[in-house]
Amino acid sequence: MTHLDQLLPRVTRPARYTGGEWNSVVKDWDAIDVRMALIYPDLYEVGMSNLGLAILYDVVNRQPKALAERVYAPWGDMEAELRKASIPLFSLESKRPLGDFDIVGFSLGYELTYTNVLNMLDLASIPLLAAERDDSHPLVIAGGSCALNAEPMAEFIDLFVLGEGEEVILELVEAFRRRKLEGAGNRQELLEELANIPGIYVPSLYRVDYNEDGTICGISPLVAAASPRVERRVITELPPPLTRPVVPYVEVIHDRVAIEIQRGCTRGCRFCQAGNIYRPIRERPQDEILEAAQELLRSCGYNELVLLSLSTSDYPGIEELVTALVARYRDHYLKLSLPSLRINSTSVRLVDSLPMGKKTGLTFAPEAGSERLRRVINKSLSEDELFQTIRTAAERGWGGVKLYFMLGLPTETADDIESIVQMVRKVCHVGWERRGRPFNVKLSASAFVPKAHTPFQWVAQNTEEELAAKIEALRQGLRRSGVRLSWQEPRMSLLEGVMARGDRRLAKVIYRAWQLGCTFDAWSERFDYSKWLAAFEDSGLDPSFYTHRERPLDEVLPWGHIDAGVSPAFLKREYQRSLNGEETDDCRYEQCIACGMERWHPACRRSHQATTGKTKPF
Repeated sequence: MTHLDQLLPRVTRPARYTGGEWNSVVKDWDAIDVRMALIYPDLYEVGMSNLGLAILYDVVNRQPKALAERVYAPWGDMEAELRKASIPLFSLESKRPLGDFDIVGFSLGYELTYTNVLNMLDLASIPLLAAERDDSHPLVIAGGSCALNAEPMAEFIDLFVLGEGEEVILELVEAFRRRKLEGAGNRQELLEELANIPGIYVPSLYRVDYNEDGTICGISPLVAAASPRVERRVITELPPPLTRPVVPYVEVIHDRVAIEIQRGCTRGCRFCQAGNIYRPIRERPQDEILEAAQELLRSCGYNELVLLSLSTSDYPGIEELVTALVARYRDHYLKLSLPSLRINSTSVRLVDSLPMGKKTGLTFAPEAGSERLRRVINKSLSEDELFQTIRTAAERGWGGVKLYFMLGLPTETADDIESIVQMVRKVCHVGWERRGRPFNVKLSASAFVPKAHTPFQWVAQNTEEELAAKIEALRQGLRRSGVRLSWQEPRMSLLEGVMARGDRRLAKVIYRAWQLGCTFDAWSERFDYSKWLAAFEDSGLDPSFYTHRERPLDEVLPWGHIDAGVSPAFLKREYQRSLNGEETDDCRYEQCIACGMERWHPACRRSHQATTGKTKPF
């Protein structure tokens, strides 16, 4: 692209758009049957840190007759230059316009990227509405955690891939390839055929009816190919880990290599969507991790390796694994990172065993200040455990800790907010007492956002005024404590809440907000709540209907036809237990809790049979 060389000197971080990175894959375009663009609707620095998209890039490019190329959202300066020069949005590898690809696939991991999807389609001259595309346009698909409530984006996406993509993406590509080579059928027939693949959801094949009060009356298939309930795809065993990821030219958000050591979590935190939609637990063998680490470090040149999991300290033999990695790379200055650790002294000792420099701070997430509220959310943690963890950290030379809390959790009261203040003040005291000098504490507060496929999917979200009052209570309560307090903008959380539990009518709101100039809504400097309120008003919809309304347990939910694995009966049972302040055991260590995964996964099925004596789910 000759024009590209002329405009890149006029934009910030031009390396975001050049491609050619180490380990990137460039194939002969004309020798390929199916060409796919994998798109992350945010900046290069954010998208390049996404392991899921990197895995799919590798999976597709291993196929001899398919290719995958990457596309990220251009920042405002680059967008302006592209529009001024009439250059369509292009991929990094071949610099081909998106419109030249057979399939363009978006990764939807955060609700506040939705306007970026529209903006990128517009920059590519691809019709935004699925109903306006014909056989000359690429097939527009999407996946990621947000796809498990696909409805707000249903008008813009031809089909959604639900769940884990390593297998279903190849089935989709092969079905598309076969039809393309045969020259068979039109776009509608293609969609109906693809809808037969487990894990594929085609919104246009379903009709949504509404009651007079705005709630959903029913969601009905329009054709035989559309199943009344679409099941999330689940892989039985983790495939081999990615060992040759693309190495960026510029520093990215997580500038390191990663190995997923296990997938899924059974801790059962009732607010956590990931803990529900990524079940069941699947562990990667230790020897496979060690071999992958060697390949990764050889192929990328990084000196930092992160062991990824939703709960890394729950990986069986994590101490032995860390010991083996430290011993093997003792002379290579390898830095190991262990995110998502449990709050206990064992985690401190584990991190303490890692080779690192100055011990500045640890990160833990108590989530709630009172033990009562932690029982409500099923966050098994006593104050004694927390304070003993702080004592251990201070005695071992750690200079501080960062603590994450959520505001607006179900049943939360003013006393619960005061409990955060008292807990944090005591953490400061305990750390100082054991260390003999100031112990630095950072407190990060975010608003609780109810999510689909969780036990809290029916609850009302706090209003902006309620959240602001709770933040102010924390500020006043921690004055002159030395604690550094930060919080997420409540309005961003409210918009996230609307999109997380919205229905297909929100498409006109998203479209109107994009027309008004909304993009990069996850970035505080670009977020404009007034434009979103105008978009709601212009569309005749009230955001409070989606956020501040307690939903009856028998209400038809926008995602009710999507089977994420955990059963509605289990979620209702957990919701009732939360209101009663009852905790639920971790089925990894205790008996099967019949969450619904026993239908699919052999290990869960065996556990269910051993616990109940039943050969079928109840």
